[in-house]
Amino acid sequence: MQIQPFQIAIDDHEIDDLRRRIRATRWAPATPSAAWQQGADATWLRELAEYWAERFDWRAAERGLNQQPQFLADVQGQRVHFVHRRGVGPAPYPLVITHGWPGSFFEFHALLQRLCDPAASGGDPADAFDVVVPSLPGFAFSQAPAQPGTSAWQVADLWASLMRGLGYERFGAQGGDLGAGVSIALAARHPQAVGGIHLNFLPSSYEPAIGAAQKPLTPAEENFLREKNEWAAQEGGYAHMHSTKPQTLAASLNDSPVGLAAWIGEKFRAWSDCEGDVERVFSKDDLLTNISLYWYTQCIGPAIQMYWENRLQPMRFAEGQRVAPPVGFAHFPKEINHPPRSWLERTFDVVQWADMPAGGHFAAMEKPGLLAEEIRQFFRPLRDLSRQQIV
Repeated sequence: MQIQPFQIAIDDHEIDDLRRRIRATRWAPATPSAAWQQGADATWLRELAEYWAERFDWRAAERGLNQQPQFLADVQGQRVHFVHRRGVGPAPYPLVITHGWPGSFFEFHALLQRLCDPAASGGDPADAFDVVVPSLPGFAFSQAPAQPGTSAWQVADLWASLMRGLGYERFGAQGGDLGAGVSIALAARHPQAVGGIHLNFLPSSYEPAIGAAQKPLTPAEENFLREKNEWAAQEGGYAHMHSTKPQTLAASLNDSPVGLAAWIGEKFRAWSDCEGDVERVFSKDDLLTNISLYWYTQCIGPAIQMYWENRLQPMRFAEGQRVAPPVGFAHFPKEINHPPRSWLERTFDVVQWADMPAGGHFAAMEKPGLLAEEIRQFFRPLRDLSRQQIV
C-alpha cells in the first residue's frame, strides 16, 4: 500500500473567491415564521456569513488541522485521506474512528489528544490508542468513488485494508452517524480483525430480524420505532433528499457558500445539546472550519451520495444472524434517535451501555472528555484479550 504524508494547502485564489461569493449572496426573502422554525435562521446566517467573509482566518484553521499527522494512501485503487496519530503509552491499542455527515475528520480534533495521550489529561497511559481517522470516500481529501456501489459495507472493506496496510492485524472501531454504520459493517464483515466496536449512534437503516420466530417487540422497542418514524416525518427531509436526489441538491450547495452553511449549520444546532443556541457549543471558527472543508474540496455532492448508496444497501440482518465482536454504546441525551438496549441486543453482544449526562449527535466535539472515557473503558478488557490471541 502506497502512503505519503499530506498537508492541507488551499490556494489564495480559492479563499478570495469564497469571500467574493459570500459578499455577492442574493438573500432569500424573509417569511413570517419564528426563528429556526422553518430551518436556518436568517439573522444568524447573515452573521455567520459576514464573519466567514470578513473575519474568519482560514490560514489559522489550516495550521490547526495540519497539526494532526495526515496521509494519503492508495487503498484498493482508492485515494484515502487519513489522520494517523500514534499513542503515548506502553502498548497503544489500534482504533479506527469514522466520522459522518455533516462532519469531517475535524470532528475528532479534541478527542484525539485524550485517546492518544491520556496521561496529558490526567488519564492512565495504559489506555493509549493508536488512532486512525480516515475521511470517508468523497469527503474532504478522500477521492470520490468512480463507480456506484460504495456504501458503508464497501467502506468497511477499505478500512480493513487500510488498517492491515498500516500493520494492524487486529483493531477496534468507533463511530457515530455514517461512521456508526461503517463500524458495524467492519464488525460484521471482518470479525477476525475487529476486536470490538464502540458506537454513539445507531444507523436509521439498522433492522434486526423481527419475524414471527423472533421475540415480540417490547413496549420500549415499539415506542422507539414510533418515535423514529415521527422524527423522520418532521425532521428527515434532508436525508430523503440525500438518498433520492443528491445531485439536484449538490448543484446548489456546491455553488453557494451561504446555502452550504445553512444546510450544515442548521444540523449542528438541531442535533446538538445546545438548548437552541448553536454557538453555546460550537464557536463560529469551529463551524466554519468544518464547512470550509466541504467548500474548498467541493465534496458536498460526493459526500451526500453515500446516503443514496446506503439506501440501496441498508443494515438489515437476517434471522439468526449475529455480529460476533462485542459492542459498546454511549447514548447521548440529545441524539436524534434513542434505541433501547434490547433493539441492539437482537443482533449484537452489547457488553457496555452508558446513558450519558449531556451531549448530542456530535459527541466528539461536544463532550470529548465523556466520550473518550467511555471508549477507554470499553476497550480495556479487549486489550488483554487481543494480546492473548496474538500470543
